[in-house]
Amino acid sequence: MNFVAWMIVTCEIAFWVVIVLGLVTRYVFKLNKLGLFLLALTPIIDFILLITTSVDLYRGATATQAHAIAAVYIGTSIAFGKSMIQWADERFQYYVTKQGPRPTQRFGREYAKHYLKGWVRHVLSYLIGAGLLAGMIYFINDPSRTGALSGILRIWTIVLGIDFIIAISNFVWPKKEKA
Repeated sequence: MNFVAWMIVTCEIAFWVVIVLGLVTRYVFKLNKLGLFLLALTPIIDFILLITTSVDLYRGATATQAHAIAAVYIGTSIAFGKSMIQWADERFQYYVTKQGPRPTQRFGREYAKHYLKGWVRHVLSYLIGAGLLAGMIYFINDPSRTGALSGILRIWTIVLGIDFIIAISNFVWPKKEKA
């Protein structure tokens, strides 16, 4: 596994470690400002990954799937970061501190609307990540070095389309509450 691939793994681990530390600091130790500061570090992790990937490509590396996945990761982290932190926050309050309300479960039309909002976030994620991929392809300007980037972009486009079909299907066949 190359350096960029390891950085992706490291950044993903760091993302969740910072979130858990932020939540523990906030709810267990009652240090709200420090907890919020730790949660605010998540975009810095994305920036570190962006710099690492850019420097590697600038130094002449052939773009690999790891470079492409770094762009996908950054787009996803930016678009879904706040909602992932909120998701973790709700569950931490309920399951760990026993202080918050039970996390909501959605069914029917409410679930379909929620999923559609998630799809809109997916589009935002795609626009950010695809923009990064297109930028790397443009700046490298060597198709023999950017094939992996183009391949991931095609796959992600298909995944976005499939996710849209799933989002629409939730309105046609709504998720039902288990008996």
